[in-house]
Amino acid sequence: MRAYYKLVKKPFFGRFMITWQNPLPKNERAEWTSISFKSASKATLTGIYATSKTKNTKATIVLGHPMGKEAKGYYLKNGYTDILRDNGYNVLIFDINGFGESEVGNFFYHEDIIAAGKVAKEIFPDLPIGYLGISLGGQWATIAFAEDHNYEFAIIESAANTLDEFWVQFPLANVVLKTMNFINPKLRKKIRMIDRIKDAHSLKKVLFIYVDNDELIKDDAGELFSKAIPIHSEVLTFSNAKHAQIPKSTSRDQYFNTIVSFFDIQTKASQN
Repeated sequence: MRAYYKLVKKPFFGRFMITWQNPLPKNERAEWTSISFKSASKATLTGIYATSKTKNTKATIVLGHPMGKEAKGYYLKNGYTDILRDNGYNVLIFDINGFGESEVGNFFYHEDIIAAGKVAKEIFPDLPIGYLGISLGGQWATIAFAEDHNYEFAIIESAANTLDEFWVQFPLANVVLKTMNFINPKLRKKIRMIDRIKDAHSLKKVLFIYVDNDELIKDDAGELFSKAIPIHSEVLTFSNAKHAQIPKSTSRDQYFNTIVSFFDIQTKASQN
């Protein structure tokens, strides 16, 4: 079955399914603990976690990566993990199935996000669990939030409202997706993000982050998610950045200040 999943996924993710390289210098790797855990996506997932660098730890943040060869390394390379740990947060990063070091599983990536939240709660049972997901890791979280999850607050960044809207820009993948939709229309409905997010629950607040003129995401995607979700939410848009590349833009400092501030406010709220 795993060979079948890998074959079907090639038009979508084939160029990203490579041997993972750890971007951390060897002297920093000792700060991290490796973990593996099962997901209902039929895969064993791999991740690493590290504790905060402050005396008082506020919460644990799970990070769901965007589509790319870096997989969970995206957050290491772009400074997210250092900034969160420096500001009092434990961090858990993991490879979605088929990416990085994780096994290939089915297309239900939201199950991976749910599994990561549960293992984070097992490791740090006395702290609230927050989530940050970008692009792939953000889009599928909108379904995870409609099911049995452990997250109390979340940031969703650069997420498309549906798979069709995203993959239409990639001809081969788009043809395969349309074929799959025709063969199994019930599955299409089950994983239609803009509809599933209407059943989101157990979150105190969600922040949607987007960039204007995103080359892959419609300009109103954040507003549509915010209107559909039955949770208190907010939409924030940054300028002069490419898709999933705000840390490399002139808005980097404002962006990270926003993330830390959001998590600080939500963590305090969860303790009251």
